[in-house]
Amino acid sequence: MIPRPIMEKQLNTSPLTKPIELYVFIDPTCDDCWALQPILRKLQVDYDRYFTLRVILRTSLPTMNIPCRSTDSMETCDKFHASFPSLAIKAAEFQGKRAGYRFISKMFEYSYLKSKNVTSFSVLVEIANQLLLDVEEFTRDFSSQNVLRSLQVDLYMAREMEVNEAPTFVFFNENIEDEGLKVSGLYTYDVYEQILEELLGHHIIPEPPPALDDLFRRFDTLTTNEIAEIYRITESSAERELKKRLLQQHVERLSFQKTTLWRKKTQS
Repeated sequence: MIPRPIMEKQLNTSPLTKPIELYVFIDPTCDDCWALQPILRKLQVDYDRYFTLRVILRTSLPTMNIPCRSTDSMETCDKFHASFPSLAIKAAEFQGKRAGYRFISKMFEYSYLKSKNVTSFSVLVEIANQLLLDVEEFTRDFSSQNVLRSLQVDLYMAREMEVNEAPTFVFFNENIEDEGLKVSGLYTYDVYEQILEELLGHHIIPEPPPALDDLFRRFDTLTTNEIAEIYRITESSAERELKKRLLQQHVERLSFQKTTLWRKKTQS
């Protein structure tokens, strides 16, 4: 059990609208953190009414001699640095929390499905373009002190919560004086489900999943397996339904190696 960070106690003086606060610490260069994404999405769909989610980056602060950071020509920079993914996520977050979440998901697609190097600034700009972010603003924020300060806040919270690895979940209940429960490492979905139930002190029932169109509005791209898990159907049943929608031109299929991604088809 760990104490709630002092900073969070000061910021959160009003009662929570949901009974649980969930902090998820990730490192964008960590394989287990990417493997966590389908689990976290299903938790949100099933039990979003019970918890408020905050994703925190547990990453090393970039050094001040990062290639291109101090130049005026970030757009033409094609350098690589291990801290670039974290800087990019923070720059995207400045255009809204949802933009930050979408950027993380798109980085997964680029890194693990397209086999692109997300430590490359040019690849990160390409992702920002794909997500229709304001690229000029993204580039400006990427090289700003505001991004560094935002990362410093995340590092401070990791130290306060004694988070030493990623991924790590930290759960707090609605009593601001109570200690939190830290769960380090990657576990199966039912483990996180059981923890939520124990913290709430009663049996929890998952919400019915939304219509598929609504699901795609929430998560830009989904694998066949993710959709099957969310709707509690077999993967073959999910694929049949998705192929029907493909013929109706409601969805698009993106194939990468042995993985298939689906997304809502944009109207031309």
